[in-house]
Amino acid sequence: MTPATSAHPDDAGLLAPGWTGSPAAAATADGAFLRALLDAEAALTRAQESLGLAPEGAGAAVTRAAAGPYDVRSLAQRARAGGNPVIPLVADLTAATGETFGPYVHRGATSQDIMDTATMLVAARALDLVSADLGRTERALAALAARHRDTPMAGRTLTQHAVPTTFGLKAAGWRSLVLDARDRTTAVRDALPVQLGGAAGTLAALGAYGARDATALPAAYARELGLREPLLPWHTLRTPIADLAGCLAFSAGALGKIAADVLTLSRTEIAEIAEGGGGGSSAMPHKANPVRATLIAAAARRAPQLAAVLYGSLVAEDERPAGAWHAEWEPLRDLLRLAGGAARDAAELAEGLKVRPDVMRANLDLTHGLIVSERLSAELSAVLGRTRAKELLTALAPRTRTEGRTLAELLAEEDELRGLDLGALTDPARYTGSAGILTDRALERR
Repeated sequence: MTPATSAHPDDAGLLAPGWTGSPAAAATADGAFLRALLDAEAALTRAQESLGLAPEGAGAAVTRAAAGPYDVRSLAQRARAGGNPVIPLVADLTAATGETFGPYVHRGATSQDIMDTATMLVAARALDLVSADLGRTERALAALAARHRDTPMAGRTLTQHAVPTTFGLKAAGWRSLVLDARDRTTAVRDALPVQLGGAAGTLAALGAYGARDATALPAAYARELGLREPLLPWHTLRTPIADLAGCLAFSAGALGKIAADVLTLSRTEIAEIAEGGGGGSSAMPHKANPVRATLIAAAARRAPQLAAVLYGSLVAEDERPAGAWHAEWEPLRDLLRLAGGAARDAAELAEGLKVRPDVMRANLDLTHGLIVSERLSAELSAVLGRTRAKELLTALAPRTRTEGRTLAELLAEEDELRGLDLGALTDPARYTGSAGILTDRALERR
């Protein structure tokens, strides 16, 4: 037997910069799945020994044998014969355990029991890493929101300037999404169950091996692995997979929203923020591309389709399915990798983000004061009446563009408005509504 390696050692992730080198990549590699399969098999024997279903020493013997090494490539090639890697692995593990305790390897289980349990182990380990990077992201965004609580910027709707907002409120909104992702990830991770039902979900084989109460074994199995005991075998009740699909796709999408804003606000003609370590261009030396945001956006676009495959696998026939279960493995791994890579990139993005309040202020002035027309409509209606106020603002708006003058300057020429502090009324920084209070409220969430 040779050390566990990737099935394709030359596949280094050349086309996957979004997750290559991330903690989640290592946690979902072929070697990590093999480790989880072996952990699942060894834990099953230990659990059976704890209930008197295997002789003393069987659990330790299988655990020692499970330490390996095992040849991932050989297992992958032999998996084709039976449709999953558990079948050849059980043969190798049984041989490595030896004649005395080998018969207690995989006893009473089916391939799907081990494959599903191993998948839950891999998911749990990967989600722990995702949660850690979401935590980094959240903390960095909290600092940005607090620092820029009152930093005014243009609020944009349907791509156009609408009314002023603050960068603090924007960052607080990003953080709220990250916390939503964290909470969903934590809830799903804490609910991941072992799988144990035997050939058709009845645990019948355990009774044949002498178990007085076969239903006690799933709880013992779960304790060995730090996973949850399921209410029922879930061979064709794929709620855990659907939950993973949902939380991972949501996490990628939540981070994708942040990336979309960063990509927009870092455009050359806007330039209100910038990545701390922008990447270069192969053809244009002047460029500093928002690479982290780009990779997050790519992950967010792929995630929904991968989740759709997993949701489709809910439609599983009989007590154990043909194809539906098998269809889950690759998209789930891809989702774990994408969400993990996006979380890593989001943490780096948030920790290094450069904010440019001076540019934000300059952009607020691009419309010569029209960005506060909502406020002026209300304020001037009290002086001029609603109809006259609307007529005046409608007439002056195009003049700000054609004459290059501010709205305050044009309003100052109206005799009816003498005595009003037009400078204050047209100052975007003084029309951010409850942005500061909303930011404070958002930052109270933990």
